[in-house]
Amino acid sequence: MSWILQKAGYWWREIACRLTIRHETTPIDSIEQLQEFVTTRATYVAQKTLFTYVRARMGTRYPRMFEDEALMTSLNIAKVHVFAGCLSDLAIYAVGMALHDQPLGNDARRMLAMQCYETGLHENAAACPSEFPERDYIESFGKRLDETDWRTAALQPENFTASPRALRRWAPIAEDLKKYDGEIVRNSVRFTWPDIRADFRKRVDGAAICAEWARLEAEAPA
Repeated sequence: MSWILQKAGYWWREIACRLTIRHETTPIDSIEQLQEFVTTRATYVAQKTLFTYVRARMGTRYPRMFEDEALMTSLNIAKVHVFAGCLSDLAIYAVGMALHDQPLGNDARRMLAMQCYETGLHENAAACPSEFPERDYIESFGKRLDETDWRTAALQPENFTASPRALRRWAPIAEDLKKYDGEIVRNSVRFTWPDIRADFRKRVDGAAICAEWARLEAEAPA
């Protein structure tokens, strides 16, 4: 059992290392940088909350997870699905905040949010060890965008609804335990997002992103 404990401790330290978001000060002033921020931060929140929840729920049984191939496969599947929920929340917030008070219509906001979502989803879907319903997620996100209030609701913390729902659904925890964890899961995700949002607000250059989008639209073939 000692090697299992050592492996568990090493694995968790490696996860924690990868999940550490370095402090960046460079402005987010392009569509590419906007997409990178949304993808990397959604990945961070998904993995941090998922692994923390599973570790807390398993308690002293946590090291045994490494002996259970089925559980490890379930965890790897869950990572991508929880990421999709985090990506949905952050893509809407980031685009809404970046283009707030900018002279672009809601159609541009919708297209840019979808572009961020599709890019991030495609990059991470390959990591799923089973068939991932990428098109289903994109269709569902499109329906969410159709109902998005870009001027107010999109900018509010209360609009981060997909990430806690995905964590509760996909975490490889027995359903009879999950039924007690609704508030715990919601708080786990809710308390992780504020620093991400604050960092984005501090660094985003909405005018530059707006100008790039307008230029690309002008250059697009009629």
